[in-house]
Amino acid sequence: MIQTLFGPEKKAGFLERLQNKMAGAVEKTRASLVSRVDEILRGKTEISPETLRELETALIAADVGAATAREIIAHLRQAAAAEPHMDAETARQLLQNELIQCLKVAVPPVENAAPPRVIMLVGVNGAGKTTTLGKLTQRYRDEGKTVILCAADTFRAAAGEQLQAWAERTGTEMIHQKPGADPSAVIFDALTAAKARGTDCVLIDTAGRLHTKDNLMQELAKMRRTAGRVIAGAPHEIYLVLDATTGQNGLQQARQFTAAAGITGVIVTKLDGTARGGIVIAIARELKLPVCYAGVGEKLDDLIPFQAETFVHSLFGGTAAFL
Repeated sequence: MIQTLFGPEKKAGFLERLQNKMAGAVEKTRASLVSRVDEILRGKTEISPETLRELETALIAADVGAATAREIIAHLRQAAAAEPHMDAETARQLLQNELIQCLKVAVPPVENAAPPRVIMLVGVNGAGKTTTLGKLTQRYRDEGKTVILCAADTFRAAAGEQLQAWAERTGTEMIHQKPGADPSAVIFDALTAAKARGTDCVLIDTAGRLHTKDNLMQELAKMRRTAGRVIAGAPHEIYLVLDATTGQNGLQQARQFTAAAGITGVIVTKLDGTARGGIVIAIARELKLPVCYAGVGEKLDDLIPFQAETFVHSLFGGTAAFL
């Protein structure tokens, strides 16, 4: 269920804008994947083994992932066996349904805890963590929540300045220390301040780190322990910010970060910049991680809640049924 700040009279307009943004974001993927699917299915009055092999190849080419593609095609094969004269439109609809089911990963339940709610963003360099954090801050501010930004990326000299710019843009307080400081110490300060002030949310920006560097991943574990000592259960959410244009490398990043940092959800950025947006399906299906938000452009409101139906129906040019 999409939660909005609008009354019933404005909800339909909000959902329409959401779908329009997603439709624009998946345009490149739609042009590559769905056009190929339609080409494969055009004129078919039955779904042959060769047709299924071609569909599997098309899915893999869109970065849906080999394992996920095989599973989807296995389900289509069973359906085709039960209905030998399945037409192209039926096969197309079944494919859409399979993709939606792949994306429907339950968001882990969150216990009702007293504020502040602590959210940490992690990922590799260049994924768009700080920009995403700024957009997420604006979403919370629009909901009337108070927010403190925690500048725990003390490694990159310009990171604090970039986050400060977002703090000023959104009218949000930022807690920071000088470059090179222990990021866990900054987290301690930010969470202590948030508790004292009754702040609703703390958003933690972290340094970009290679998922293959054990020492950097261990630093994340230390940051999590520090947060938990100050506020029970913190961080309550750990979002992996993932650049959609990285393709299958993004899947490997997600595996490593999940193992080291206890990822609770994924925010996919630059979805509008790739023809291989199927990577979000691979992540959801293979790693059982919910995709929570999608970055679909450069504007402040171009971070939108991710909905499986909206994504898939936008790919196939239909209209999502919002629940």
